[in-house]
Amino acid sequence: MIHIFRFIVNAIVLYCIARFGASLGFDTGVTVRDAAIVALIFGVVNALIGPVLRLVAWPINFLTHGLFSIVINYLLFIITVDVAPHIAPTFRLSGTVNWWLADLWGAIILMVVGTLAQQLWRHPSERGATQITA
Repeated sequence: MIHIFRFIVNAIVLYCIARFGASLGFDTGVTVRDAAIVALIFGVVNALIGPVLRLVAWPINFLTHGLFSIVINYLLFIITVDVAPHIAPTFRLSGTVNWWLADLWGAIILMVVGTLAQQLWRHPSERGATQITA
C-alpha cells in the first residue's frame, strides 16, 4: 500500500514540476499519462540503481551524515529525466536553462515532497513522537 501511495505522490509531483516548472526548464505540455509513466520510470530506476549507488556511496554518506543522499537522489533524477523522453514524449526539458540546474531543482522538490509524504503516511508510533500520559 505504501508503494502505491509513493507512486501517486511521485506522479503528482512530477506532473507539477513539468507543468508549472517552465522557469525550471521543463516543457509545460506534459500529460497526466506521461507523468504517471515517468513516476513508474523513477520507481524502477530508484529500485534497481538506487541500492547500488547507496551501497557504493555509503562511506561518503556516513562521513557527511547523510547529506550525500542529495547527490544520489540527484543522479537518480538525472537518469529518469534522460530516459523519460524516449518513453513519455511530453516529459522533456525545453532547453531554456541549464539542464543540470533544472534537474537539481526537480530532484530537490521531489525529495522534499517525498520525504514529507512519507512522514505523513507513517503511523504516529513510528514517527518518534512522544506521547504524554496523564
